[in-house]
Parts: sequence; structure tokens; C-alpha cells
Amino acid sequence: MLAEVPTDWPAAVDVLNESGRSRFVLICEHASNHIPAEYRKLGLDDRDLTRHIAWDIGAANVTRALSGRLDASAFLGGYSRLLIDLNRPLHVADSIPLRSEATDIPGNLSLDAAERERRRRLMFHPFQDRLRAHLQQRTAEGRRNVLVAVHSFTPVYLGQQRSWHAGVLFDKAQLLGQALIAQLRRDPLLNVDANVPYGVSADADYALVVHGDLLNNPAVLIEIRNDLIADPEGVDVWARKLEDALRAIEALS
Repeated sequence: MLAEVPTDWPAAVDVLNESGRSRFVLICEHASNHIPAEYRKLGLDDRDLTRHIAWDIGAANVTRALSGRLDASAFLGGYSRLLIDLNRPLHVADSIPLRSEATDIPGNLSLDAAERERRRRLMFHPFQDRLRAHLQQRTAEGRRNVLVAVHSFTPVYLGQQRSWHAGVLFDKAQLLGQALIAQLRRDPLLNVDANVPYGVSADADYALVVHGDLLNNPAVLIEIRNDLIADPEGVDVWARKLEDALRAIEALS
């Protein structure tokens, strides 16, 4: 097995602050745009690999900053979502996308079962297994698990402008989701809403469902418009906003 994994294959998950004391566990599935050289950029050019189709711009930096601010553990994906999406169930069509927004992904066409299984084994399962083990260990220690996934979205999608600054996505964790929205809305200039620009479902989401709702761990996903966190100043602003909001919720519960 070791011989088939070349040196430009990083760990499938980057774990930060695993012994952090916070009840919050941070997840950033789309942290990286890395594609190993053997995949020849999946037939895309360098510009495509810096776009939102390859990763969630700014999300990793916000997650890292928030982990330090909250003393929270964090789990960040090591590969581009174009190889396999860590936030999609394996049975859905866009687990390994053939098209992202309006861009075809040539390197994902006509994949055989062996290649699909290889990506699952080397990228998907190690991430999910490490996160699952962490949550189980915390539960065994009598600690609460409150999952906060950090994502970002493009301001314009298929020609449609998105006016929100951020969205808070949730299904069963309505109390947590609405509390987080209420805290963020304390800034009257912020346009924040529930389940935008996407909703949550078992066919479209993984962490919130499998590691969250099904295990009775409160779980939300935060979507931040990526132009707001594309530079260090924006990252700092949003890490501070989220820290303040999450600490306020923690103090009330």
C-alpha cells in the first residue's frame, strides 16, 4: 500500500489542537485545493484550481484561526473536493463530480470502480474515521460534541448574485443554528440567514448528518461569502465574529 502513495500525497486530514478544551469541534472538509501530480490537474488549468470549484476559499484560514481562539479541535481535509467531496455521501453523483458549476472535470470522466475505491480509501475514509474516533473519545470522556463546519461560497453562481454575507445551515440543530444566527445579527450590517445558499439533507451533506444529527451531536455548517475571507484581514474579522458568537452561545447554554 505504501508504494502506491507517492510523496506528493499529504495526509488526508490535518488535525489541529486535538486536546482542545472547547465543546466545539471544527470541521473544514474543503480546506485544500491539492491534487497529486499523477492526476494531471484533472485536465483543468491552474486558474481553475484556484477557483471555488476546487476548494472553499478562505475557509481553512478561518478554521485555523478559530481553532486557536476557541481552544477547539479542528479537522481539515487534505485534498481538493474535485477528487472526492468529503461532505457528500459516497452514493451520490457529485461525490466525485463530473461538473462543478459550469466547468467540466475531464479527469473524473469514465472512472473505473478501482479508482473510485482508491480515492475513498486514501482520501475519504481516513478523514471520516479520524473525526469519528475523536468524537467517540470525547463522548467516552463525558464531553459534549458540538460540531461547527466552516465553508465558503462564491458571490456569483451560474450568473446569479448572492447577497448574503453568511449562512448558517442545520437540520435537527435548530436551537444552535438559530442562536448562532441571532448572535451574528447583532451586527446590523450583516446579512445572515438560515440554510442559505444551500439547505441540508442526507443526500447532499455528510458531516452534519452522519457525525452530527444521527449521533445527537448538535451540528451546524457556516457558509461565509468567499470574497469576505480572501485576505488575512477578512479572515481575522470573521474569526473574531464567529468566536464572539460561539462564546456567547456557550455562555447561555
